[in-house]
Amino acid sequence: MSTAVIYSNGSQECERMAALLENLKGVSDFHRYELDRHFSKQQFQMEFGGDASYPQIAINDKHIGNMNETLKYLKRLGMLDKQP
Repeated sequence: MSTAVIYSNGSQECERMAALLENLKGVSDFHRYELDRHFSKQQFQMEFGGDASYPQIAINDKHIGNMNETLKYLKRLGMLDKQP
């Protein structure tokens, strides 16, 4: 089982990605960190770089990246395959 973490600014993309991660088979623990509640813009940029986009996702303590990078990663692992 996996732990998933999302760093969100509340955008529609972040909300969709959070919903996917929360309901994804194989994810047993989900954490959501929100801009201006759990971290500042400056902290986000220091952690992920000035050109990083929202959301940023980590799985099992491994930073995966933005939404597109995470979808590719999950697909590669077979986590997006239809489940019976």
